[in-house]
Amino acid sequence: MIEEKIKPRFCETDALGHINNTVVAQWFEGARDPVFQWFIPDLSVKKWTLILARTVVDFHAELQYGESVVIKTYVGRTGNSSFDIYQEAWQQNKKCASGTATMVYFDYEQKKSQKIPEQVLQAMAKHRFNAELT
Repeated sequence: MIEEKIKPRFCETDALGHINNTVVAQWFEGARDPVFQWFIPDLSVKKWTLILARTVVDFHAELQYGESVVIKTYVGRTGNSSFDIYQEAWQQNKKCASGTATMVYFDYEQKKSQKIPEQVLQAMAKHRFNAELT
């Protein structure tokens, strides 16, 4: 598991006074940087090899301004060229949102998916999702 602590900003609240639902997807994407680095160590967009194929976010409880949020990032399913990243947003020891992003390892020049390198698969194995932990 990879953890990142986020301090919600006032501008991320909505008219109801809690964190806007669209912000959670942004937090999840930002917390995927360590995953991106398995493929692109310097995060250079000129060398980018990933495509976001799908993203889903489920909301379990409101997130509030003024309290830190912990984003937990795990690796879910892995295939030959695609994989799922499962993430959770926790505030005050409560899971408030969860989501899954499906990513594809992609060759932009050839316009096709490619096999995930073995060293990346090994890195992924260290961060497998275990439902018993959440």
